[in-house]
Amino acid sequence: MPSINEQLGAYSDLFMLLAAFAYAVGFIAFAWDLAKSNSTIRELEAGLLEAEARQLAAVGGPAPVKNAGRTAASGGALVSESMDYVKDSGKRKAARVAVSVAWIGVGIHAVAVVSRALAAARVPWGNMYEFLTTGALIVALVFMAALLRKDLRFMGTFVMLLVTIMLCAATMGFPTPVAHLVPALQSPWLVIHVSIAVLASALFTITFAMGVLQLLQDGRQKRLAAGGQDRLAFMRLVPSAVALENAAYRVNTVAFVMWTFTVMAGAVWAEAAWGRYWGWDTKEVWSFVIWVVYAGYLHARATRGWTGARSAWLSIIGYLCIIFNFTVVNLYFNGLHSYAGV
Repeated sequence: MPSINEQLGAYSDLFMLLAAFAYAVGFIAFAWDLAKSNSTIRELEAGLLEAEARQLAAVGGPAPVKNAGRTAASGGALVSESMDYVKDSGKRKAARVAVSVAWIGVGIHAVAVVSRALAAARVPWGNMYEFLTTGALIVALVFMAALLRKDLRFMGTFVMLLVTIMLCAATMGFPTPVAHLVPALQSPWLVIHVSIAVLASALFTITFAMGVLQLLQDGRQKRLAAGGQDRLAFMRLVPSAVALENAAYRVNTVAFVMWTFTVMAGAVWAEAAWGRYWGWDTKEVWSFVIWVVYAGYLHARATRGWTGARSAWLSIIGYLCIIFNFTVVNLYFNGLHSYAGV
């Protein structure tokens, strides 16, 4: 059995702390981008009016009339309903800084995870610390990769906050020295089963953030439609509740397929390790509960017309089940899956 490189493991822990710091800075920058949304929208509106004036002047038309708040009402000037990048979106300097810092965090985080794997000479998800740190990396990486094609910077505050919390929870709540895997985990199924579970959980984390934003935007839109005041000005940088719901549904569909495979692969591994596919172990039960909740979410939305806030709440409940499964079940319920490492 390969020896443990404790020195490299110590470097991994240091890189993990540096990554958490970078994500925290990225969170602050994304939050600043939202906080200054009023001035950002005014600058963009002025640019749009100027461009419109030039176009009208070229054809001999009248000068456009400034309509304060039309950009905010449309919701598509800074982020389109399809979440594509739009012209003049580069005015958001704080968002550009946030994205750059987040990429630095992802790079440092990847070095930390890889060095952990090299130090232990195995895949880095053998305990709660490693699952959390690897899962946080996948969440950040999926979000940053999506930013290359879609303008999801409005989610940056929430995603960076979740990633920072995950890393802080791992380093402070579940610190685990580099060590070999327990015998029960020394199987090729660890790579297959856990890797897909990590990826599915990362996608569910993204849709959880979308669900929260959907509820905020839905409440804001109803309040404005009733003639109320706009108490969440920063939500003008966020697409409509419908656009968020549709995006979350598509991502949840992919994540659900992955979670289905996770449950099936776990059953096959259980048969190879313990001689039965299903034994009503606490971890198995809650993995199935998660599958049922998300299956109900997809079915209700597709066939029963459960859209809007009800759809978002089902998605959020599913994610809360994942959190319960990972924390409470791992820490307080004895079973064959008690590999928390704490």
